[in-house]
Amino acid sequence: MSSSTKVGVYVDLENFKRSGGFGMQYDVLRKFACREGAETVRLNAYAGFDKRRANIDPLYEKKTRSFFSIIRDFGFKVIEKEVKWYRDEDGKEYAKANADLDMAVDALLQSENLDRVLMATGDGDFVQVIRALQNKGCRVEVVAFNNVSSALRQEADMFISGFLIPNLLPPIKPAKEEISWGNIGSRVRGTCYHYNHGKSFGYMRFLKDNGPLWITDHRDVDSPYKTAYFHNSMVLDNIDYSLLPSRNYLFEFKLAQSSVHEGEYQAEDINLICRLS
Repeated sequence: MSSSTKVGVYVDLENFKRSGGFGMQYDVLRKFACREGAETVRLNAYAGFDKRRANIDPLYEKKTRSFFSIIRDFGFKVIEKEVKWYRDEDGKEYAKANADLDMAVDALLQSENLDRVLMATGDGDFVQVIRALQNKGCRVEVVAFNNVSSALRQEADMFISGFLIPNLLPPIKPAKEEISWGNIGSRVRGTCYHYNHGKSFGYMRFLKDNGPLWITDHRDVDSPYKTAYFHNSMVLDNIDYSLLPSRNYLFEFKLAQSSVHEGEYQAEDINLICRLS
């Protein structure tokens, strides 16, 4: 997209906290939203805050306020929703801080000045919001981790798992030494896009940077995608290989020099980290 593209980012912090997004790098999310020269006009993050707990737990308040301050340092406006306490039929207490309505209303009202909206949530309640934004002329992208609504994925103009965005989330299995994403020895995440069932080998595809995502052919010099060869013996988890290739199986692996094709990548120490439904 051109440099005139105006972007709004809306982050459902409560959903991310429950669904694998703990530890997400908010500066990386902002850079991803700004790819290809786009300009962020709105950066909103919606969070619950438990006043009752804060009154009796100073450490909770300190950590939560510190977290909000860090997000604000990256340019996000933090919209706090007070946690409410309720009792179920058995008298058991439960907490709820649902900021979905606030997030939906803000996105719709602010979309008048936006070309693209990035919804950082896996909550299926936002399907109708996505449709409304699209009807107003906005391109809508969704970023989420675990427990992503299939309807939400289908409705978005583009869905990408947060696990696949370079550096958005630290490696689940950290390398012995810190090596930048995409370099030999680093741990990256991707999907199996080709698999030879007869010879038990395949290829992983992963993002090396935040270039134009629509150029999916890794042979194109402008493509941000790279590929890595792997053999079944390099996979550490028990998986159903009959389901490969699949975009719904997300893997984390170590990048090495290919032992089969000179000058290419090889995936080693492969772990299955997520299954999209």
